Amino acid sequence: MPDIEISFDQSRIDFRATSDQLMASYWGSARSDEAHHRAFANSLCVGAYIDRKQVGFARAITDYTVFAYLADVIIWPEHRGQGIGRRLVQALIDHPDLKTVSHWSLSTNNAHSLYQKFGFETDGRYMRLERNPAA
Repeated sequence: MPDIEISFDQSRIDFRATSDQLMASYWGSARSDEAHHRAFANSLCVGAYIDRKQVGFARAITDYTVFAYLADVIIWPEHRGQGIGRRLVQALIDHPDLKTVSHWSLSTNNAHSLYQKFGFETDGRYMRLERNPAA
Protein backbone atom coordinates (compact mmCIF):
# COMPACT_ATOMS: atom_id res chain seq x y z
CA MET A 1 0.00 0.00 0.00
CA PRO A 2 1.38 3.43 -0.89
CA ASP A 3 2.08 6.04 1.78
CA ILE A 4 -1.22 7.92 2.04
CA GLU A 5 -1.47 11.35 3.62
CA ILE A 6 -4.86 12.44 4.97
CA SER A 7 -5.43 16.18 5.31
CA PHE A 8 -8.31 18.40 6.38
CA ASP A 9 -6.62 21.48 4.87
CA GLN A 10 -9.28 22.58 2.41
CA SER A 11 -6.78 24.80 0.56
CA ARG A 12 -4.98 21.65 -0.61
CA ILE A 13 -8.04 20.18 -2.31
CA ASP A 14 -7.70 20.14 -6.08
CA PHE A 15 -11.13 21.57 -6.79
CA ARG A 16 -11.04 20.88 -10.53
CA ALA A 17 -10.09 17.21 -10.14
CA THR A 18 -12.52 16.67 -7.26
CA SER A 19 -15.46 18.32 -8.99
CA ASP A 20 -14.75 16.35 -12.18
CA GLN A 21 -14.58 13.05 -10.28
CA LEU A 22 -17.86 13.78 -8.50
CA MET A 23 -19.63 14.84 -11.71
CA ALA A 24 -18.50 11.52 -13.24
CA SER A 25 -20.08 9.56 -10.37
CA TYR A 26 -23.58 8.09 -10.36
CA TRP A 27 -24.62 10.37 -7.51
CA GLY A 28 -23.02 13.64 -8.62
CA SER A 29 -23.64 13.66 -12.35
CA ALA A 30 -26.30 16.39 -12.17
CA ARG A 31 -24.19 18.78 -10.08
CA SER A 32 -22.30 21.83 -11.23
CA ASP A 33 -19.02 23.39 -10.16
CA GLU A 34 -21.04 26.07 -8.36
CA ALA A 35 -22.90 23.41 -6.38
CA HIS A 36 -19.59 21.84 -5.40
CA HIS A 37 -18.11 25.19 -4.33
CA ARG A 38 -21.08 25.77 -2.03
CA ALA A 39 -21.17 22.19 -0.74
CA PHE A 40 -17.45 22.10 0.07
CA ALA A 41 -17.57 25.50 1.77
CA ASN A 42 -20.33 24.26 4.08
CA SER A 43 -18.81 20.88 4.95
CA LEU A 44 -15.86 19.38 6.76
CA CYS A 45 -13.77 18.15 3.82
CA VAL A 46 -10.87 15.73 3.80
CA GLY A 47 -8.46 14.77 1.04
CA ALA A 48 -6.17 11.80 0.51
CA TYR A 49 -2.77 12.37 -1.08
CA ILE A 50 0.02 10.23 -2.48
CA ASP A 51 3.27 12.09 -3.12
CA ARG A 52 1.38 15.37 -2.50
CA LYS A 53 -1.07 14.60 -5.34
CA GLN A 54 -4.74 14.24 -4.44
CA VAL A 55 -6.21 10.78 -4.99
CA GLY A 56 -9.39 10.89 -2.89
CA PHE A 57 -11.98 13.07 -1.20
CA ALA A 58 -14.80 12.86 1.33
CA ARG A 59 -16.87 15.29 3.36
CA ALA A 60 -19.16 15.44 6.35
CA ILE A 61 -22.19 17.68 6.46
CA THR A 62 -22.57 18.31 10.16
CA ASP A 63 -23.74 20.44 13.05
CA TYR A 64 -20.50 19.42 14.85
CA THR A 65 -22.51 18.29 17.88
CA VAL A 66 -25.12 15.60 17.25
CA PHE A 67 -25.45 14.82 13.53
CA ALA A 68 -23.15 14.18 10.56
CA TYR A 69 -23.98 13.01 7.06
CA LEU A 70 -21.11 11.34 5.23
CA ALA A 71 -21.03 12.41 1.58
CA ASP A 72 -19.03 12.33 -1.62
CA VAL A 73 -16.55 9.64 -0.60
CA ILE A 74 -14.68 9.15 -3.85
CA ILE A 75 -11.32 7.72 -4.82
CA TRP A 76 -9.76 8.43 -8.19
CA PRO A 77 -10.25 5.27 -10.31
CA GLU A 78 -6.58 4.33 -10.63
CA HIS A 79 -6.22 4.32 -6.81
CA ARG A 80 -9.29 2.31 -5.83
CA GLY A 81 -8.99 -0.91 -3.86
CA GLN A 82 -6.05 0.30 -1.74
CA GLY A 83 -7.93 1.18 1.45
CA ILE A 84 -7.97 4.92 0.79
CA GLY A 85 -11.74 5.23 1.17
CA ARG A 86 -11.52 3.44 4.50
CA ARG A 87 -8.85 5.90 5.66
CA LEU A 88 -10.98 8.91 4.64
CA VAL A 89 -14.08 7.62 6.44
CA GLN A 90 -12.06 6.81 9.56
CA ALA A 91 -10.49 10.28 9.53
CA LEU A 92 -13.91 11.92 9.49
CA ILE A 93 -15.36 9.68 12.20
CA ASP A 94 -12.28 10.28 14.39
CA HIS A 95 -12.02 14.03 13.77
CA PRO A 96 -11.73 15.85 17.13
CA ASP A 97 -14.43 18.37 16.18
CA LEU A 98 -16.88 15.48 15.64
CA LYS A 99 -16.18 13.56 18.85
CA THR A 100 -19.67 14.24 20.27
CA VAL A 101 -21.52 13.30 17.08
CA SER A 102 -23.76 10.37 17.93
CA HIS A 103 -25.78 10.05 14.73
CA TRP A 104 -24.04 9.45 11.40
CA SER A 105 -25.84 8.66 8.17
CA LEU A 106 -25.08 8.24 4.47
CA SER A 107 -26.57 7.02 1.23
CA THR A 108 -24.99 4.50 -1.11
CA ASN A 109 -26.09 2.23 -3.92
CA ASN A 110 -23.05 -0.02 -3.95
CA ALA A 111 -20.58 0.47 -1.09
CA HIS A 112 -22.47 -1.01 1.86
CA SER A 113 -19.62 -3.36 2.78
CA LEU A 114 -17.18 -0.45 3.20
CA TYR A 115 -19.41 1.33 5.69
CA GLN A 116 -20.46 -1.83 7.53
CA LYS A 117 -16.81 -2.15 8.64
CA PHE A 118 -17.38 0.99 10.71
CA GLY A 119 -20.63 -0.25 12.22
CA PHE A 120 -23.05 1.42 9.83
CA GLU A 121 -26.27 -0.52 9.48
CA THR A 122 -28.23 -0.80 6.27
CA ASP A 123 -31.68 0.71 6.02
CA GLY A 124 -32.32 0.24 2.29
CA ARG A 125 -30.20 2.69 0.35
CA TYR A 126 -29.46 4.62 3.51
CA MET A 127 -27.09 3.58 6.25
CA ARG A 128 -26.68 4.89 9.77
CA LEU A 129 -24.32 4.61 12.70
CA GLU A 130 -25.45 5.30 16.22
CA ARG A 131 -22.67 5.62 18.75
CA ASN A 132 -22.22 6.73 22.31
CA PRO A 133 -19.26 9.13 22.13
CA ALA A 134 -17.40 10.38 25.13
CA ALA A 135 -18.92 13.69 26.15
